[in-house]
Amino acid sequence: MDISGIRHINEIAQNGPFAPEKVTFKGHIGNSGKILSSIHEAIVKTGLKDGMTISFHHHFRNGDYIVNMVLDEIAKMGIRNLTVAASSLASCHAPMIEHIKSGVVTHIETSGMRGELAEQVSRGLMEFPVVFRSHGGRAAAIARGELHIDVAFLGAPSCDPMGNANGYNRDEENATMCGSLGYAKVDAQYADKVVIITDHVVPYPNTPFGIPAVQVDYIVPVENIGDPAGIMSGATRYTKNPKELLIAKTAAKVIENSGCFYDGFSMQMGSGGASLATARFLREKMEADHIHAHFALGGITGQIVEMHEAGLIDKILDVQSFDLVAANSLKNNRFHTQIDGCFYAGYDDGGAAVNALDFVVLSALEIDTDFNVNVLTGSDGVIRGAIGGHPDTAAGASMSVVVGPLTRGRIPTIVKKVNTVVTPGTVVDVVVTEQGVAVNPRRRDLIEKLTAAGIMLTDIETLRLRAEKIVGEPDPIKYLDRIVGVVLYRDNTVIDVIHQVDESET
Repeated sequence: MDISGIRHINEIAQNGPFAPEKVTFKGHIGNSGKILSSIHEAIVKTGLKDGMTISFHHHFRNGDYIVNMVLDEIAKMGIRNLTVAASSLASCHAPMIEHIKSGVVTHIETSGMRGELAEQVSRGLMEFPVVFRSHGGRAAAIARGELHIDVAFLGAPSCDPMGNANGYNRDEENATMCGSLGYAKVDAQYADKVVIITDHVVPYPNTPFGIPAVQVDYIVPVENIGDPAGIMSGATRYTKNPKELLIAKTAAKVIENSGCFYDGFSMQMGSGGASLATARFLREKMEADHIHAHFALGGITGQIVEMHEAGLIDKILDVQSFDLVAANSLKNNRFHTQIDGCFYAGYDDGGAAVNALDFVVLSALEIDTDFNVNVLTGSDGVIRGAIGGHPDTAAGASMSVVVGPLTRGRIPTIVKKVNTVVTPGTVVDVVVTEQGVAVNPRRRDLIEKLTAAGIMLTDIETLRLRAEKIVGEPDPIKYLDRIVGVVLYRDNTVIDVIHQVDESET
């Protein structure tokens, strides 16, 4: 028996493993050394150099100030050829266009983009295609090391001097809020360096926290990290649109008779008018039948919080808060928990929460006759949206229900072939429009259950013909050969590409 290890332990016990005078951190917790004077100092301290990858989160949505202020400072410092790996980009990030033109930003990896930046990218702004990933695909790529982040610049509405950060401020009612920091949590865990940018440094300990201090290298206090009006854009709205109400009522009836609606079910709902109305109709049925949901998942609205507080939903797993009610609920409700992107939908994690969903209700820009769904490009071929968790939840849930009008204005929603495949038809189960319900033929079980419940079903081709009869068949979009976007499925394999729009004849 080798006893050298035991002897070594005895020596440590007698003499101590180190001299006490070598311990350097002493004094008040506020002297942690993490708080810096400026974003410029943070960039210097992190060692950011040409060719590296920086990341941001999108919990501030269209109210975000972080991306623009960081890129402006980077540009002043002459750093170039960066990859921006933002969880999503919004209309407020149009100033990035100039940084792309000047060579500061040469690559983008994201879930989606909107506004002028998306318009310009669609028209060939970038030399390299934008890589689009789902939220679960992005989380998996970061965890695998396929998407390596050198420096994460993460905005937080509150942070203490050690770096414990959160998406709300417990002490100030009117402070900037974004609620869950779910997508930022993955960046904080895996990035080489993490910088928290905050407009509220609060006393230690800032608990409960969304991002723990052990993952934070530096803290930069600034005057303002975002516009609350933009942060809460897309907040809960109760639709009065008769078309949306009809879709919602039909979707609720489909869910009620699907076998996925029982005491203790689980669900994810979107934030659009038809989806919110579907939740309202489901609530009425839950109250009437005295059943409840075990948990609700995903982007959380005030409506889900109200159902939780009424005892209709046991627990909320929140990866992104969509309004102030949801953001405030995180600090007020014990069983409202913020989760990270891997926990939510990470492709490599069989225990991801999406895999425990009974049903999910999703929207669509286009659906084709193979049940493929597009939520990324518009009818003109221009990038106008985000993948988000669409394919993650559709694949994970026992039943995916896609809701949408048959037509939008003069544009059909049901088409022969979608412009961009984001969610493959193999994981889409039911399509609900105001003029009919189509069930994917592979789901014979659902067809039998819904038919037995008296729900009139049609086929997806019939819905397409109805749409075409109303608005006609749109002219095909003209594209150039150049690829401006690469769309990855949730396993990070290529599912489609986006070509540059050909505007030579317009």
